[in-house]
Amino acid sequence: MIRWGLWIGTLSGIVLGLYMWFVEMATGKKIYTLLMNVDFIPVIGGIDWPVYMEWLFHMIISWIIGVLYVYVLKNWISDTRRNQWRLAIFLTAGASTTYVPLTLLAIKETPALTDGVAIIYWLVGHVLYAITLKKSYYRFW
Repeated sequence: MIRWGLWIGTLSGIVLGLYMWFVEMATGKKIYTLLMNVDFIPVIGGIDWPVYMEWLFHMIISWIIGVLYVYVLKNWISDTRRNQWRLAIFLTAGASTTYVPLTLLAIKETPALTDGVAIIYWLVGHVLYAITLKKSYYRFW
């Protein structure tokens, strides 16, 4: 079950990260920077991390979500298509709300709280994450 969640989290995290990276490269909106940013976290925030470490931090969060997704479906709620979608949306909606605190806490330049276009890109990325989370659920069992 853990391995299954790790695979789902890996695929979903890669989809989200690549989407955010491409959008930032194409538009200049710093949503990938916001996604990967850890500069506000005590102890590790003061380190200029290489890209692969930023990806690792991002993937750890995605792995936790993937494992939690599988665990809840296998142990807490009925494993139906409807519940798979509901849980994917619920977990992803929680993650997508991090735009506000991440923006407020960030030291480096990130999109403004009032940047509607960046917020839409952020939300679209998280919708892609939810779709990938649900759609990959049976691919790795």
